[in-house]
Amino acid sequence: MSFPSDSVGLVTPQKFQFEQPLELECGRVLPRFDLMVETYGTLNADQSNAILICHALSGHHHAAGFHHEDDKKAGWWDSCIGPGKAIDTNHFFVVSLNNIGGCSGSTGPTSPNPENENRPYGPDFPLVTVRDWVKTQAMLSDRLGIKVWYAVIGGSLGGMQALQWSLDYPDRLQKCAIIASAPKLSAQNIAFNEVARQSILSDPDFHHGRYLENDSYPKRGLILARMVGHITYLSEEAMKQKFGRDLKSGKFMYGFDVEFQVESYLRYQGEQFSRNFDANTYLIMTKALDYFDPSREYEHSLTKAMSQPKCKFLVISFTTDWRFSPSRSQELVDALIDNHKPVSYLDIDAEQGHDSFLFPIPLYVKTLRAFLGGEQQLQSTPQEQH
Repeated sequence: MSFPSDSVGLVTPQKFQFEQPLELECGRVLPRFDLMVETYGTLNADQSNAILICHALSGHHHAAGFHHEDDKKAGWWDSCIGPGKAIDTNHFFVVSLNNIGGCSGSTGPTSPNPENENRPYGPDFPLVTVRDWVKTQAMLSDRLGIKVWYAVIGGSLGGMQALQWSLDYPDRLQKCAIIASAPKLSAQNIAFNEVARQSILSDPDFHHGRYLENDSYPKRGLILARMVGHITYLSEEAMKQKFGRDLKSGKFMYGFDVEFQVESYLRYQGEQFSRNFDANTYLIMTKALDYFDPSREYEHSLTKAMSQPKCKFLVISFTTDWRFSPSRSQELVDALIDNHKPVSYLDIDAEQGHDSFLFPIPLYVKTLRAFLGGEQQLQSTPQEQH
């Protein structure tokens, strides 16, 4: 198979092993951990062209390219990463990883617990936070020999990680792009996450999180959780255009099986998700979302919190995103402006709702490309900033 000229082509994930104990915000300690990583492009001689990609709730390390010749599905952000794309691998060395607590190769609930005869962690895996993730990402940076990231970029939950980078390691990134995100979740968002969690926790096959040991899986709960979540990722306009009130068979069947096309779509999405994602990981990821609130350590003042960063910011929101609405991005932008921080903000007209950040919308791609600057920006960056 020949890949498109703007694709990074075949990529091979790498597992980085960290044998030192990791202290977590919850007070627990992981005795050791692994991070599954993919890289695209080439790191230059002075390590000044590295970009870190932070994934969202259901994301992972496979952000671009293909894993094998007959792979039909590219990485989750392939539309923006590659030769000549917004995140141009002709100029940048791009790093993408699966966070701890995940289920794509990094240490998580399905991993062997060395303190319990190497049985799967399951529900014994500790709750982790965005700060914990950023801490492990900084350790990965050290392992890669990257002292300063040219940029840290993330959408949704990934945007929260990018923001945390600017607070915890202000001297280790030059640029920060926060896309379709928020400085903390609203009560409504926490409520959506709780409904999703309860759908998993109440599944009889959950077995208090020990479903692997019981040779079962809370498939129904995970399907329902994904269906609830997926509704919030789409805009009303997108659902109207894609499905409307179209019937699958063209007529009412007067029953409780699938009748409307939108029902068929949600069930399909839930079914596919349940085959590829771990239920305990879903619980962990949603709690990390709920816990994120950098203002909490600054007298609940986002303005005070935003006095810490030293990098340039790009904040992007999308008009139809009601999960992380433009007003939430504006809160962050206002706090940065109050601190006289360099920030560019764009609210992009898009019909895809929260999922807009995954699509190659022309103005979105153009804005991200301009912010990163490519080769010209790299050449003009003073060396002493690294």
